[in-house]
Amino acid sequence: MNDTPGWASPGSAPSGEKEPDSSGAPEPADQDGTGRPEQPSKWSKEQPPPGQWSAPGPQAPTPPPAAPGPGWGGRPPGGPGPGGGHGGWTGPGQGGPTGWGGAWGHPPAAAKPGVIPLRPLGVGEILDGAVSTMRAYWRTVLGISLTVAVFTQVAVILLQGLVLDDSAATETINDPSATLGELTRAMGDTLLSSGLVLLVTLLGTIVATALLTSVTSRAVIGKPVTTGEAWRDARPQLAGLLGLTLLLPLIAVAIMAAGALPGLLVVAGGSNEGGAALAVLGAFAAGFVALWLMIRFSLASPALMLEKQGIVKSMRRSAKLVKGSWWRVFGIQLLATIIANIVASIIVIPFAVLAAALSGDGFTGFLDSSGGDLGWTYLIVSGIGAVIGSMITFPITAGVTVLLYIDRRIRREALDLDLARAAGLQGYGGQATGTPGATPGS
Repeated sequence: MNDTPGWASPGSAPSGEKEPDSSGAPEPADQDGTGRPEQPSKWSKEQPPPGQWSAPGPQAPTPPPAAPGPGWGGRPPGGPGPGGGHGGWTGPGQGGPTGWGGAWGHPPAAAKPGVIPLRPLGVGEILDGAVSTMRAYWRTVLGISLTVAVFTQVAVILLQGLVLDDSAATETINDPSATLGELTRAMGDTLLSSGLVLLVTLLGTIVATALLTSVTSRAVIGKPVTTGEAWRDARPQLAGLLGLTLLLPLIAVAIMAAGALPGLLVVAGGSNEGGAALAVLGAFAAGFVALWLMIRFSLASPALMLEKQGIVKSMRRSAKLVKGSWWRVFGIQLLATIIANIVASIIVIPFAVLAAALSGDGFTGFLDSSGGDLGWTYLIVSGIGAVIGSMITFPITAGVTVLLYIDRRIRREALDLDLARAAGLQGYGGQATGTPGATPGS
């Protein structure tokens, strides 16, 4: 019988003939002694050298072909090759790179139509995918980041230079003779100013994240996207992304406030020292709970953008994807945040020092935080540094989050099959490709 196209299994006689006995002598042709006409042999006249065939023994079963490549495929066109093999096939022990031992040692590499291979990703591959997206589609990525960062910093500079004057509040806070009412008003003004600046920065971050999510998701399947296409794709989800981004910090603050509330009640009852210690411990414990929840909901943003989910459904979706892999998601998010902050600091700090020197205060004025009036020179120069830093940090943080979301879906839901079809790969995931399948529940 033929097991593989192109060669017959040794040791089996052709059908219709009798095999020789163990001594090698042929059996009698007939009991009555009359001979019969000799049947033509079905064996090929050209047989491989006898030394090249190994005797059957207790060896591991031969695995089926995994993927097309050098030395694999159908029936070779040239017939028996040197050493008894056929074409690109080499027998056991030949040592060729395309032989059985060489090609069956490792599975073939996964398909990579875009910035990542379509399989479960490692930490380095997630970080490299975010950077590769910046390199491959730098016009779109840096254009989005630059536009959002410029608008954000211009709004912050105008707020700080024209509307928000913290000099009076700073002087009141640093005045030891200030009354409780003056300190309360000064703290309220400072918090209001910081809240407005934070809100403007948050809005810019939301827009950049939404647009870069669309770019990164297309980069995974190797399809570029323009800024206009990214905007049209992300615009319907901006309101939901804004609500999600505001809701998550509020949940964290509410949890920490609930943890500190018993201690504050004890303080209100007259036990200052015990109440303060209880409030600190409660807030500390609640902080761990808030952190646990924030990591569980950390993939809600790409779920909302790419799956067109609502706020609550995207949070449930994130919790499902993170389940069973909390520490891994936490570690990757923490590493990406550290890298982004280091890069931003390398860029922003020199600009801040230069801004302090050009504003007339020098390096001493940069270290002195008692002055509330920063001046236009300081605001503009430091704002330029913030724009450059945001151009680099926006793609890193958004890209890592999107690729981590895709990695979790590949592991749990075999998303790589859908991505391969979207990329136009034919026959992906079948036996011919040998691509590793998803690992549900990992």
